[in-house]
Amino acid sequence: MHIDIWSEEFGTATDVPILLVMGSMSQGILWPDEFVGRLTAGGRRVIRYDHRDTGRSGTVDFATHPYTWEDIKDDVLRVMDAHGLESAHLVCHSAGGLLGQLIAVERPERVRTLTVIGSSPLGGGEGMVIMRALMGQPQPEGSLPEPAPEFTGFYRELIAAPPPRDRRERIELMIAEQRVLHGTALPFDEDAARRLQERIFDRARDLDAVANHRLAAAARPDFEPVGVLGRITAPTLVVEGTHEPAKPGHGELIAKEIPGARLLMIDGMGHTLPPEVHEELAAAVLAHTAE
Repeated sequence: MHIDIWSEEFGTATDVPILLVMGSMSQGILWPDEFVGRLTAGGRRVIRYDHRDTGRSGTVDFATHPYTWEDIKDDVLRVMDAHGLESAHLVCHSAGGLLGQLIAVERPERVRTLTVIGSSPLGGGEGMVIMRALMGQPQPEGSLPEPAPEFTGFYRELIAAPPPRDRRERIELMIAEQRVLHGTALPFDEDAARRLQERIFDRARDLDAVANHRLAAAARPDFEPVGVLGRITAPTLVVEGTHEPAKPGHGELIAKEIPGARLLMIDGMGHTLPPEVHEELAAAVLAHTAE
C-alpha cells in the first residue's frame, strides 16, 4: 500500500544534509522552526517530515492495512530517497532515536552521523518499562530506569479519564501533556505551547490516527533487536536533558553501548525542545555534522 509522506526542506541543495526524525505519534513540526533556522544558518540542508498517520502525511485504516514500526523505519529511507539523498546526517528524537539506531545498524552506508536526543537504547525494552510503571508493577533487575513520577501520574490519569469532547478540550489536554514532558527546571511558556498545539491540531488530517503507532508497535514487538548497538559505526552524539521525565538515564546507556559515542547532558532540558536549549543543541549538532 502506498502512503504519502509530507516533508519540507530548508537551506540549499549543496548544503550538508540533515534529516530530522521525530518520535512516535509526533508531527515533524515538533522540530522547532527556530532550531531548524539555526541549523540552516550553519550551512545545513535540513529536512523534516510527518510520520505516516501524523500531520499532513497519509492516514491508514489499520484494520484493513496494518503496518509495523519496520514500515515506519522504511519511511525514513523513503524520505531520503525522495530528496535524492544517498546518505544524510540523522538527528532523531525519542522513538525516532530507535529508528535512527536501527538504520545505523542495518544500513550504515546511509548514515553519515547519528544524533539521538531523549531516546532509549535499541533493544532495551523501553515500552515494557513504561507499561509496568503505569500499572504499578515492579521492574525486573536490569531494566531501564523508569519514568519520573510526574510522567507516570499524568498518563495514569489520562488513561482513566473520559476522552476530550471537542477541539478546546483536546488542545487543553495536549498542552497539559507538553507541560509534563517539558520537565520541571525551565519556565513553561503556556502561550507558546497553545500556539504549537493549535497548529498541530489544525494541520492534522486525522489527529486520532496517531494511535496507529501503538498498534504498529504491538504488531511487531521484536522490532528492536537486542545487543546490536556495538555494530554502529557512524559517529554518534547522544543528548539527554538533566530533567528528562520520560527516559531518565537512558542516554548514558546508549552512549555506553555505541563505540565512540559521546554523551551531552543539557542543563534543564526535559523531553521537549524549548527555546532555552536551541543554541546549545544546534551548536552541538553543527559541530557533530561538520564535514
